Amino acid sequence: MKRLGVNIDHVATLRNARGEWHPNPINAALYVVKCGADSVTIHLREDRRHIKDKDAKSICDLKKVLVNLEVSMNKDIISNALKMKPDYICIVPENRREITTEGGLNIRKNFVKLKTIIFKFKKAKIRTSLFINPSLNDIKLAKLLKVDCIEIHTGKLSNKIKANINHTNELNRIIKSSKLANSFGIEVHAGHGLDYKTTKLLSKIKEIEEYNIGHFIIGESIFYGFSKVIKNFKKLLK
Repeated sequence: MKRLGVNIDHVATLRNARGEWHPNPINAALYVVKCGADSVTIHLREDRRHIKDKDAKSICDLKKVLVNLEVSMNKDIISNALKMKPDYICIVPENRREITTEGGLNIRKNFVKLKTIIFKFKKAKIRTSLFINPSLNDIKLAKLLKVDCIEIHTGKLSNKIKANINHTNELNRIIKSSKLANSFGIEVHAGHGLDYKTTKLLSKIKEIEEYNIGHFIIGESIFYGFSKVIKNFKKLLK
């Protein structure tokens, strides 16, 4: 069964807009799992623009909620993540000026640093993933780093589909990358910019086991509610 992870960062964004306590991301984590999400994703950014340290710690401490914590390679963020002990970690690139994550990690440039970080997480028995572009070379480097999983950046594919631009080459890159990772025994995940149409297309790739979706689910839930939107995605992934 393909799994759905729901990113609740923008529940915190909405709360932070008023500098108050509502809506509470902790309640959101509990609720999306109640609605059928297999896990919850949160991104502890260096500028804390949405999820705060207290949020992350409280969500990681929740029983019966599997938490995927996205982190950069920042030394302090890594230290905090180890203390929070999430079920899963996904290492992502982070540019302070970006609105959202713009692409995958530069694994070659950061190979030694990543190796050290991955060793720390695996020693703590935390499933560790790398957020990467659909690149065969990056898959090979991920194998050398002995990661448990890779999450393929699907933003470029999603943007092409939304703009009604030919997306065949990008889809083929994702298919080939997924197959290679799977042949290496690396679990394959997908995330970024996913909506119903792109998720349905990617669900046909049998090697992809997990889909992490945030912005679209939060946006649609304003109109239809978490329960309905999450059920729609679970139906797509059957």
